[in-house]
Amino acid sequence: MSMILSASVVRVRDGLPLSASTDYDQSTGMQECRKYFKMLSKKLSQLPDRCTLKAGQYNINFISSLGVSYMMLCTENYPSVLAFCFLDELQKEFITTYNMMKTNTAVRPYCFIEFDNFIQRTKQRYNNTRSLSTKMNLADMQTEIKLRPPYQISLSELGSANGFAHLSMAEYKGTGKISAAPHQRLEPVTLPGIVSFVLSLLCGALNLIRGFHAIESLLQNEGEDFSYVIAFFLGTAACLYQCYLFVYYTGWRNAKSFLTFGLICLCNMYLYELRNLWQLFFHVTVGAFSTLQIRLRHPQGKSPDYNV
Repeated sequence: MSMILSASVVRVRDGLPLSASTDYDQSTGMQECRKYFKMLSKKLSQLPDRCTLKAGQYNINFISSLGVSYMMLCTENYPSVLAFCFLDELQKEFITTYNMMKTNTAVRPYCFIEFDNFIQRTKQRYNNTRSLSTKMNLADMQTEIKLRPPYQISLSELGSANGFAHLSMAEYKGTGKISAAPHQRLEPVTLPGIVSFVLSLLCGALNLIRGFHAIESLLQNEGEDFSYVIAFFLGTAACLYQCYLFVYYTGWRNAKSFLTFGLICLCNMYLYELRNLWQLFFHVTVGAFSTLQIRLRHPQGKSPDYNV
């Protein structure tokens, strides 16, 4: 029999459960799916806003919006369109009922547990498809799913029970595919961080301008060394990559920042004849300052007030 078994409302930022339906099924399959629920909730910030996980005889579907994710567990033969209509209805009711400020500042699990009443009523309606009166919504959702299908999470991507393999969404466009490096939210930007970002852009621009001037000089004088052009453009790339590392989280982020700083030093050493000591000092100091700010800006951690 196709049916919705349970649903949860979870904060995306840190996986804090805000509300959940009461489950009575204690089967082995359901116990395993509860583990998947917890594992997924810890990685919501790294996932697209609409996903499906197929786990044996069950499916876990969820949507995320405004920092809150709405998750549900259903049997594998439950229609996908109905599942996402159900989640969309939970989302609209939750946003209407609760102030997002309270959601963002909540520190204890299940602080909106009274929302379970609405979850249970809606679940009963969607489990009795003959009583549904949402044909227009179903048609709209069916069209939306065709245009932007949910990303299919495989069990192999979940990894171990302590967490699953890094998933990234640098380019999620609704095609059901995710690529590029893992993405994670970083701590808020500080004033020194902004200064380092601007200075790195400035150094990159200076290198770029000098690189074009070196090309002009090379065209006018055949004896000029082309390696200076390469050094200027490598310096530009290194400065811009420091800006990227400061803004986005990637794997081996600290190691990459040190290697990038090393490249900046090497480029400036090679350009020693074309720059005075103050210019060299400025470029190397900005590179070191940016490297420090990249290292100081950590990924956001979980709130210490709960444990999922």
